[in-house]
Amino acid sequence: MTITTGSAPATTHSALEQRLLTASLIAAPVTYLAADTTYAARGWDDATAGALAVVASILYGFVALRVATWLPPGSLLRIAVVIAGLIGSAGAVAYGFDSIHLSLGDTQLVDRSGAANLIKPLGLFFPLALVLMGAAIIRLGSRAAGALVLVAGVLWPVAHIANVETLAVAVNVLLVLGFGSLAWRTPTPGSMSQGSPSSMHST
Repeated sequence: MTITTGSAPATTHSALEQRLLTASLIAAPVTYLAADTTYAARGWDDATAGALAVVASILYGFVALRVATWLPPGSLLRIAVVIAGLIGSAGAVAYGFDSIHLSLGDTQLVDRSGAANLIKPLGLFFPLALVLMGAAIIRLGSRAAGALVLVAGVLWPVAHIANVETLAVAVNVLLVLGFGSLAWRTPTPGSMSQGSPSSMHST
């Protein structure tokens, strides 16, 4: 008679969860790079670019969760990454849908008053989340990747508020390089509290 336990399925599900979160490190920046490249080629009112931006923004919510899992539980930086990441993801999704609406002949939400103004502060949480994630990655020991993400976060509002297409594409390239490198060599959870830059492992 064989006795089975529930530990194996639980381990399998945990591993799947980690793989999904890690995959977002590549999927999110690559998809947003495709979105901003499409914006640059077709204009900021392109529906396809808007749809790609919506998908990429959702994926960035998973990126925030991925980075948060590397930080010590209960740390202020971890809490800030989760809050800014999820709110920023929602704001970026809104801007993607705004592009779709604009392609249909509607007025941009940023040009309207009242409740439509909610899109502005929500949208600013996205670059804030990038800056926080970049700082977290640096503190975890991956300084080059973290610096790329942090710089991209600082330049993000400059590129997107001023509609500078080439800069927007360049910013996304930085994010592909920064987050993408962590998909193969990720910080060990809790390494920040140990203060060891060498606490890295390959996935």
